[in-house]
Amino acid sequence: MDEQHDELGAPALAAARAELVRSVDLQAGRVRALPLTRLERAAEGERRTRAEQLHEAAQALADLAADAEGQPRRPLPVLAVHGLGDQLAVVGHDVAAAGDAAALAAAHEQLARVRRAL
Repeated sequence: MDEQHDELGAPALAAARAELVRSVDLQAGRVRALPLTRLERAAEGERRTRAEQLHEAAQALADLAADAEGQPRRPLPVLAVHGLGDQLAVVGHDVAAAGDAAALAAAHEQLARVRRAL
């Protein structure tokens, strides 16, 4: 998206992008470090497994990136559990690269959901 039409100035938008990359990398690292069996189970009180919740968050990030790039939304493949951290990192970085301030804020909301799911 054209930074001139964004509500943040270029320096603030660059800082917001860098913060999103930091957050994405942190959460992706947490996912990679978890035992696979934990990802395959639902947290207490949840109906869906952590892996299902992570895939949903990754899909939301992919949708944000597609919207920001003016591309059609496409379904993400359901990866083996050990690939979820990488999938999250890729789509999160895509949002950071192309998103406007609103997309970056929405991406942070998705990452907060990831944190709670883990």
